[in-house]
Amino acid sequence: MKQALVAILMGSDSDWPVMESAATVLKDFGLSSDVRVLSAHRSPAPLRQYVERASRQGTAVFIAAAGGAAHLAGAVAAHTIRPVIGVPVSTPSLNGLDSLLSTVQMPRGVPVATVAIGNAANAAILAVQMLALHDAALRAKLTAYKRELARKCLQADRALGKRIPRPAETAPRRPPRQKVPPAGRGGGRA
Repeated sequence: MKQALVAILMGSDSDWPVMESAATVLKDFGLSSDVRVLSAHRSPAPLRQYVERASRQGTAVFIAAAGGAAHLAGAVAAHTIRPVIGVPVSTPSLNGLDSLLSTVQMPRGVPVATVAIGNAANAAILAVQMLALHDAALRAKLTAYKRELARKCLQADRALGKRIPRPAETAPRRPPRQKVPPAGRGGGRA
């Protein structure tokens, strides 16, 4: 089996309900993903081995999700030069703020691109954008996806416009032209 271009890593299997949308988005773009549960704290050696092996075998982007201490994305970034996208997972105690801060606050030289709390779908879109830089077919799919987003937005705007009265749309007004007196008729200095 060919190595997946994107790895989806979770600190716990309880993160799967959040991360399933990332796998779905990737699949919608025709990309397979390797989904694993590996913890920065409970299984650090297997995590390091997996990241190093996957990097050698062609994984191009890692998406890492964790809650609480949320060190998984940073631990992945420490063991690869491939892009790492962090997905902070919401926690009961601080509603994911702890996870967000743990994921986003990385030391210089070990970056993690971080999406909003629980927004695994955006992590997948970001991974697709990275891969599309060097893949024309994927770039075409991504362009079509973005056009569809715009179409749906404009459709919603039209539907809303039918329910809520709007002021008449007019062309932008130009400022009035200033009349400049002709030269020599008292308008200028001699």
